[in-house]
Amino acid sequence: MRYSREHKQETHARIVKKASVRLREKGAHGIGVADLMKEAGLTHGGFYAHFDSREALVIEAFAYAMDRSTERWRKIAETTPPNKRLATIVETYLNPVHRDDPGNGCAVPSLGAEIARESPKTRRAFAAKLEQMIDMMADQISDVPRKTARRRAIAALATMMGTLVLARIAGSGEFSEEVLGAGREAVLGRAAAAKSVAKKPRAN
Repeated sequence: MRYSREHKQETHARIVKKASVRLREKGAHGIGVADLMKEAGLTHGGFYAHFDSREALVIEAFAYAMDRSTERWRKIAETTPPNKRLATIVETYLNPVHRDDPGNGCAVPSLGAEIARESPKTRRAFAAKLEQMIDMMADQISDVPRKTARRRAIAALATMMGTLVLARIAGSGEFSEEVLGAGREAVLGRAAAAKSVAKKPRAN
C-alpha cells in the first residue's frame, strides 16, 4: 500500500515528536530504534523509510525539543512587558513543574552531557540550536550593548541549565527547592527571585 507524501510527512513528524520526549526521559542511549518506533505506533522495519540512520533521528529529535523551548520563550516575550520578560522566562524554567517533567522540558539539562560525547555532526547541530536559544535570551536584555547582552545570556542559560540538573539530582524535597531558589537568585538577583517564588509556577 502506498501512502501520500502528506501521510509520510505526518508520520515522520510523529516519530520525531515521540522520540524527542523519550530521549529526554531516557537519555540518548537509553532507548533503541525499535522502542522509538513502537512508541510511534510503527514497526522497526519502517524506520529507514524515514531516516538514514539513528543519528539522523536523534539530531531531528534534539532540534525539535530545543525549538519548542525557544518558541515558548518567544511567546513569553510577545505577551510580557519588556522589563519582565527575562524574569518570566527564568521563573518558567526554574520551577518544580519543569524539574519534574524532563520529557517535555529543555533538552540541554537532560542530554547535554551525552551530546558532548556524540559525533561532530550531532554536536554541531546541537550547538546551532543552543546558539539560537542564546540569541533569544539576549533579545530580552536590551539595556546593554548586544555583545554584553549575549555574554549575559550565555551566563544566564548556563546557570539555569546547571541549576535544573542539580535540582533533579536533589529530588523533589526542600533541598531541591533550595537549589531552584539559588539558581533564580543567581540569574535575577535576590529581590527579583524572591518575587518569583510567590507566583504560581508554569511549565517550561
